[in-house]
Amino acid sequence: MRALIQRVSEAQVSVAGTIVGKIGAGLAVLLGIKRGDTSADAEYLAGKVARLRIFSDQEGKMNRSVLDVGGELLIVSQFTLYADTRKGNRPSYSEAERPELANDMYQAFVDASRRNGCRVATGLFQAHMQLKLVNDGPVTLLCRSDFDTL
Repeated sequence: MRALIQRVSEAQVSVAGTIVGKIGAGLAVLLGIKRGDTSADAEYLAGKVARLRIFSDQEGKMNRSVLDVGGELLIVSQFTLYADTRKGNRPSYSEAERPELANDMYQAFVDASRRNGCRVATGLFQAHMQLKLVNDGPVTLLCRSDFDTL
């Protein structure tokens, strides 16, 4: 499981011109599910995202988490995080989980994030979405639950 995380001052996701998820300050999380990911991956990664100390403290150091600052999460499914671009010019998505299984893991991540105390907004799984955000910093990180490959 991979999460591309951007610290934002605001973010929203729309489907067919209708806003389906919107947050103020917090984290935009693009979540990719790999074949074989489990609820343990979702729990681990949701905990990591909630506790990442990437918000400034009183001294201007990145020392506070999204929970510490009362921020929100906007979680959007993003199978293209598992694109393999090593051969040719057309990405392969063979490492990405099949949609019916990926949706369960996406929901497991969303549920784990809420159990961690995060306020969560989401996109619409498997829909064509438009994401608007204001990256704050900019701060962008890639976190993952599988450490044997990038």
